[in-house]
Amino acid sequence: MDSLHIWLTYALILVSIVGYALERWPIEAVAAASLSAFLLLFTALPYSDANHHTVTTTDLLAGFANPALITVMALLIVGQGLFATDAMARPAAWLSKLGGSVGAGAVAIVLVSAATLSAFLNNTPVVVIFIPILTMLATQRGISPNHVFMPLSFLSILGGMTTLIGSSTNLLVAGVAARSGVSMGFFDITAPGIAIAVVGAFYVIRIMPSILSPRQGSGQRLVDPGGKQFLGEIDITAGHAFLGLTARAGLFPGLGELTPRMIIRDDATILPPFDDIALSVGDRLIVTATRRAFSRALARGNLKVKTLDPSGDESGKRGNRIGPDMMMAEAVVAPGSRYAGRTMQFSGLRTQFGITLFGLQRKSRMARAALSEIRLEPGDTLLLCGREANISALRGNHDLLLLEYSAQPIPQSAKALLATAIFVCIVSLSAAGILPIEVLSVCGAVAMVATGCLTIVEAARSFDRSIYLLVGASIAAATALERTGGAHLIAERALDLLAGASPAMILSGLFLVIAIFTNFLSNNATAVLFTPIAIDMARRLGVSPEPWLACVIFGANASFATPIGYQTNLLVMGPGRYRFVDFVKAGVPLVLVVWLTFSLVAPWYYGL
Repeated sequence: MDSLHIWLTYALILVSIVGYALERWPIEAVAAASLSAFLLLFTALPYSDANHHTVTTTDLLAGFANPALITVMALLIVGQGLFATDAMARPAAWLSKLGGSVGAGAVAIVLVSAATLSAFLNNTPVVVIFIPILTMLATQRGISPNHVFMPLSFLSILGGMTTLIGSSTNLLVAGVAARSGVSMGFFDITAPGIAIAVVGAFYVIRIMPSILSPRQGSGQRLVDPGGKQFLGEIDITAGHAFLGLTARAGLFPGLGELTPRMIIRDDATILPPFDDIALSVGDRLIVTATRRAFSRALARGNLKVKTLDPSGDESGKRGNRIGPDMMMAEAVVAPGSRYAGRTMQFSGLRTQFGITLFGLQRKSRMARAALSEIRLEPGDTLLLCGREANISALRGNHDLLLLEYSAQPIPQSAKALLATAIFVCIVSLSAAGILPIEVLSVCGAVAMVATGCLTIVEAARSFDRSIYLLVGASIAAATALERTGGAHLIAERALDLLAGASPAMILSGLFLVIAIFTNFLSNNATAVLFTPIAIDMARRLGVSPEPWLACVIFGANASFATPIGYQTNLLVMGPGRYRFVDFVKAGVPLVLVVWLTFSLVAPWYYGL
């Protein structure tokens, strides 16, 4: 065992952790620097392990092709496909009603459901199922994303501790133990696992939100609760979904979230209340609604987009097609704008930028007139729709100030069933063990793009490059720690310190050591490393190996303190916009809570 390489590996890992925690540099910069340091170390000072296998650059860079990392990236694309097609709108609406008028109620129901499901399904696909649902709920209720996604990951891990199939780590420990002649049953860890999960869930739901305070930062899109009202106009044409709708009690029930304000029929204006009036061909229906309502009306074909195709033809089918590249955005008419005083009909926006003006929001008053006849004023907020390239052309325009955060794709509602089918195939085939999750997730991501549920650009935006570099560099560090014998050395020294203590104290100490390891090595590597050690300790003490194997399972699953601890943490890191230090602040207390709970419950339950 080469002490030089061990100590240099320890030093580089410590410096990397400090770099992540200080946040003076971007995560990807620290990860790239860490990876470079390990590559230089093992290239300048070659090292061969006890089996005379040299640690090569291929070994250190293998993390970038790690199946878990590829799976996470692909599943994030699949999740974005579900969100982009509005496939989770109905489940989210159902849970929202079930949770009552308070947003926290619906979120708590989703989190508890995820934890329960994780006991019987692998927790990774469970998190994938609930990410788009929570995304929809958080947007609808105006809840900060960092209050929902980390709890989702943590509760799925806690739920996965309660049965043998809840996590791949549990199955791995059982497999290694079986090779040593020790068998484990499906519910052997259920009783202590439920105790740990209940105590952990109380911390996650009641205490952790106060630790994860909402913040605004670069790259973070503002949460729009959707309350701002825009004035819009709908042309009732032959075959339109609203054609023939008849007013009841002064309203049109079939309009959904669109509120009618007036009807222009020929040269006559019909004002509310509308009594026994049916919409007919040629009517112009003036409505007020939120941008979300306009977006859904567009997705369902109840509004028509007129954009210019590359040839300048406005009437082609291509111009009216709502594709995955169609976006809706808001822009403000600037003081001194050349558009001020122009009517919306003759603003020239469609000719100049190839975009359609769908709505108007005015701070002082909401005009009661046809949308095309309203003259624009400085300070007006315009609701625009067009292809992504056309919306991007507005950037830097001094007459119309594009609100960058407001540019969002229009949900591809027509493809919601297709996106759902792709997702269901991934989850069901994975749960049945027919194909590996990494194969299914990559195929699912390709299918989302191939079927038009997502564009390539949207798929690329669905995951953060910092996650990719963080995982790759972390696996390089873990490889160095394992191959040099550094991990085994720490384990031996820790266990030497526990020599002579009671079985209960040794069990508690072993749990803490495993919990520390699992947040820096992968949980599977930690499980493989400590399972033989735990069985050997039980035999030397002359006690049943069952509590020691449970200790390895619970300790290896206590991967809450770093984003690299478990792949569900990586899955939620992007949607929740978390930093490395967020996992440290919220996860370390949970690791301690789980450790203390196990230290109290295990001796009583196993009779130590």
